Amino acid sequence: MVSQVLRTLMRTVDVLVTATFSPAAVVAVGLADLYGRIPLRIGLGFGSAAIALSSQDTGAGADANRAEAVSSALCMGLVAGLPIAAVGVAFGGPLIRLFGARGSVVTLGATYLGVVLATAPARHVSLVAARALQGTGDTRTPMYVTGLVNVTNITGSAVFGLGLFGFQQYGVLGVGGATAVSNVLSAGLLVAAVRSPRTDLRLVRPADPTVARQLVVVAAPKVAEGLAATVAEFPFNALLLGFGRPVNAGFQIGRRVYQQVTGPLSRGYRTAASVLVGQALGDGDPGAARYRGWATTGLSTVTVGIVGVALFVLAPDAVRLLAGGSPEALPYATGFARVYGLSAVFLAGFIVLSGALSGASETRIPLVARVTGVFGVLVGGTWLLGVELGWGVRGAYVAVAGRYVWMTAVVFVGFATTRWASRAAAMMAARDTAED
Repeated sequence: MVSQVLRTLMRTVDVLVTATFSPAAVVAVGLADLYGRIPLRIGLGFGSAAIALSSQDTGAGADANRAEAVSSALCMGLVAGLPIAAVGVAFGGPLIRLFGARGSVVTLGATYLGVVLATAPARHVSLVAARALQGTGDTRTPMYVTGLVNVTNITGSAVFGLGLFGFQQYGVLGVGGATAVSNVLSAGLLVAAVRSPRTDLRLVRPADPTVARQLVVVAAPKVAEGLAATVAEFPFNALLLGFGRPVNAGFQIGRRVYQQVTGPLSRGYRTAASVLVGQALGDGDPGAARYRGWATTGLSTVTVGIVGVALFVLAPDAVRLLAGGSPEALPYATGFARVYGLSAVFLAGFIVLSGALSGASETRIPLVARVTGVFGVLVGGTWLLGVELGWGVRGAYVAVAGRYVWMTAVVFVGFATTRWASRAAAMMAARDTAED
């Protein structure tokens, strides 16, 4: 969870720094960050596959299978990042214009986007390597690397974005450059950790098509889930911009506050659920896997729910820290932060149950939950309530909360009733071909 806090703090500092420039800078970075999530989604997809196979093979003591899975996932992530980097560098401006943005928003957004997406291959590699290590039970090494890298990023964003300590002020370019450097540094350090004799992992030349096929089977729904969430942000942000630029800026700020205070806890519990469920299945104990999934979910909903209530109460003060350069966005930022606070318990339930299912190599159920939630409830609900019924931004508030309630219900039913343990057992048996 510490690594999640640090990573989220890094993104919060980016918003805090850009908020001192102008509302246009906040919107530009927020829109560019939607594209910046594409390598995150793809990296998390391959990372989910890596943590599933790594944790299962760790529980089964299948070290050779684990080495094959981790090595294959790293190669896949690296190759998948190359076209993303090329598109980001070459087409930053047109991509930002797709949101209907104009003027300085396009210029600033394209600058940030090109610099950040240039390091998409490194971002993929770092996500896969971190989750491969976590799958073995080593959560400290990714935490140490994340801590060092994020301190570097936070410092770089502040120093070069604001021009502190006599350095030239680069504005949005400085903020994006700090993120790019941190991506490369993180990938290098985590790959070095995987290769180190101090860890239980080792790298091999990928050669097993069964393992490669299973990585794709597990990763593809997770990538599709993430991309669906990213694609849905396009019409959703366009709808918010239709309500006014301050509404969109308020959404970016309110969401950042929620991500900082509740997101790290939820994602930390998700990682724990994936590892615990995967290792129990690898050890041949589906009953323990099911118990660990429910127990982790229960703990997460209680703790994150308490934090969510605190966010609802303290939202005006919390968002004011990030809205210094955008006072007109303050009331909307407060509204979105409070909505996220009230729905935090459902968000935690969805994320952790999705992690438990992913640890069992079952990523199709979270995909169904996410796609129906973001398109049917978030986008559809905002359009119906906010535009057609004239509720305006209040319609968006209802849709944001309703999305998480729906997605939690879908994965709850999936974890409780489907045969995910049998699916994981069949996949482990099918790839049991490498010699230990």
